[in-house]
Amino acid sequence: TPNNSKLMKNTLKMLKKGFRPVVVVILRWEAKLVLKKYKPKIIGVTGSVGKTSTKDAIYEVTKNYLSVSKSEKSYNSADIGVALTILGCQSAWYSILGWLDIFFHGLFLIVFKKDYPKWLVLEIGVEYPGEIAQIVKWVKFDHAVVTFLPDMPVHVEFFSSPAEVIKEKMLLAKAVPAQGKVLINADDKNVAAHLGGIKGEILTFGFNDLADYRAEAQGVLYDETGLPSGLTFKFEHNGKSLPVRVGGVVGEHQIYPVLAALALGDILGVNVIEMIEVLKDYKPAAGRLRVLPGLKNSVVLDDTYNSSPAAAAAGLKTLSLLQVKGRRIAVLGDMLQLGTYAPEAHREIGYLAAEVCDLVYTVGLRSKFIDEVFIEKGLGEKVRHFDDSLSAGQTLQNEIEAGDVILVKGSQSMRMEKTVVEIMAEPDKKEKLLVRQEAEWL
Repeated sequence: TPNNSKLMKNTLKMLKKGFRPVVVVILRWEAKLVLKKYKPKIIGVTGSVGKTSTKDAIYEVTKNYLSVSKSEKSYNSADIGVALTILGCQSAWYSILGWLDIFFHGLFLIVFKKDYPKWLVLEIGVEYPGEIAQIVKWVKFDHAVVTFLPDMPVHVEFFSSPAEVIKEKMLLAKAVPAQGKVLINADDKNVAAHLGGIKGEILTFGFNDLADYRAEAQGVLYDETGLPSGLTFKFEHNGKSLPVRVGGVVGEHQIYPVLAALALGDILGVNVIEMIEVLKDYKPAAGRLRVLPGLKNSVVLDDTYNSSPAAAAAGLKTLSLLQVKGRRIAVLGDMLQLGTYAPEAHREIGYLAAEVCDLVYTVGLRSKFIDEVFIEKGLGEKVRHFDDSLSAGQTLQNEIEAGDVILVKGSQSMRMEKTVVEIMAEPDKKEKLLVRQEAEWL
């Protein structure tokens, strides 16, 4: 009955609230002991855009040459995610038995000798002030990668200003010892103001002519039908220029994770040509601007994992640069955790979308600020608003035309992957291709 269902939900919430602190204490205690026993080298990846893609790319190019493990999915939280990665486990969600199984696994690692990776690639996120300051007290990082720190980072809602978010994330780079390497984005002006206090050797990657590891001549790959199918660029380092191809993903900003991975692999002694060969078959994580076949010979740019002003702008820029036979369409969900910056941030995306798109679907309360921009510019006929992502997808599937390229983007809680399910050509493959297809999410 509805009453029983409500009671069950409230019970789960109470269990979660009461059990979580216990889980955090035990996981961290076990993780500390595991690190003390096995002493793996640790690479930390932080930033506001591209953390998961960078972490995955580093693992991909080094896994055949080093004993390495990585964070599963986006396990990057200070309280649970980092510890789970160190223990080599996945979240048990609301299952008490599942968490007990994880605890016993941790004890097994501590008590008995077991093969354990010599390298860990840890993705480090920030939601609240003090999280990275807390992590670097018990995790000793040998190298660090800072992906990108935009003017308006995600999670700014819980900080006094965007600058405080950047300051917090740079604590990871400052925790690297003198013998370590710190890779930073040469095209990110916000990093330059926070380099003081870094003890490790600073190396740069990006499109900047002065970058130590540089990308140039970037382009888009197209299939035999003329639809986008991947990206390409030239990797420049120490006077060498090597072509790189990555299928299934597009966007200039998607080059940065690959470039950072090649740079770090080179630092660790992995052959660059062999890494580039591996990248031909590499597929970035689901929901990170992956190219999927859409209904009626359209293309879906699935960027549904999460969103922020910088990431949404990058997605729209990518859409603007593609060769498109049909229309450029964007389905834009709310960008969350922006606090008082939300109206301004959504309006900025609205101005960009108005320049790029032939049609825009907006989803959620905050995205109405995008609608306002279109109406103010006399483009009201180009924008349509929906309360939820499923309704947007169900409507759009009837309006798609051959050759359309459709960007789908929004914060995690907006569940924009539900839109993609409705407009992708192969919804039967959604569990393999899309984010948040686990039973707990569904």
